[in-house]
Amino acid sequence: MSEFWARVSATSPPLPGWVLAAAALLALALVLQRDLWRLSRNAVTIAHEGAHGVAALLTGRRLAGIRLHSDTSGVTVSAGRPTGPGMVVTAFAGYVGAGLLGLGAAALLGAGHAIGALWLLLVLLALLLLQIRNLYGLWSVLVTGALVFAATWWLPVTWQSGFAHVVVWFLLLAAPRTVWELQAKRRRRPTPDSDADQLARLTRVPGLVWVGAFLVVDLGALALGSRWVLT
Repeated sequence: MSEFWARVSATSPPLPGWVLAAAALLALALVLQRDLWRLSRNAVTIAHEGAHGVAALLTGRRLAGIRLHSDTSGVTVSAGRPTGPGMVVTAFAGYVGAGLLGLGAAALLGAGHAIGALWLLLVLLALLLLQIRNLYGLWSVLVTGALVFAATWWLPVTWQSGFAHVVVWFLLLAAPRTVWELQAKRRRRPTPDSDADQLARLTRVPGLVWVGAFLVVDLGALALGSRWVLT
């Protein structure tokens, strides 16, 4: 265990500038390129629904399960009061989940603990796996976890750090895009089941205001996370 802990908590070597740039560009491609985004968006859905689950537990609700679907949508079911602050926090957490997760991982990268950031993601995926209630969700989390595990177990330390940078940039960049997609969908047709519209019913604050709040948090996470990663 001491050897394992030493490996997880080891300080990552500084990466050359071209590696940092390549990691950011690869993450940007995963977010902007249509075919790549169609695949990589599943990882954002995992973070989104996981954030709903964490918020539900932190606010005293009982988490009943999480489902992930092949169209990159998902559902988190929790039991408790159908209204009130706990439900508001739970509904709000989804669209800021990926951004805040990326921000936390960026803090670890900025402190030189890229390997620790990957292992933290692996632990979170393992905990999420316990709450998955459908086959596609199980497959999606297992594949994502296997990819992170392979990087932490077999890649050299420098490549692990590079992989961690790609993951962090991806989370930080993907979060605002999902908010933009949400509002684009809301403009095209009614979306009564969206997080923003559920929050509107819970609080009587217009859904557009909640969309703006999601975007402010995610852009703030991107700005602060970028600063931590690059300094």
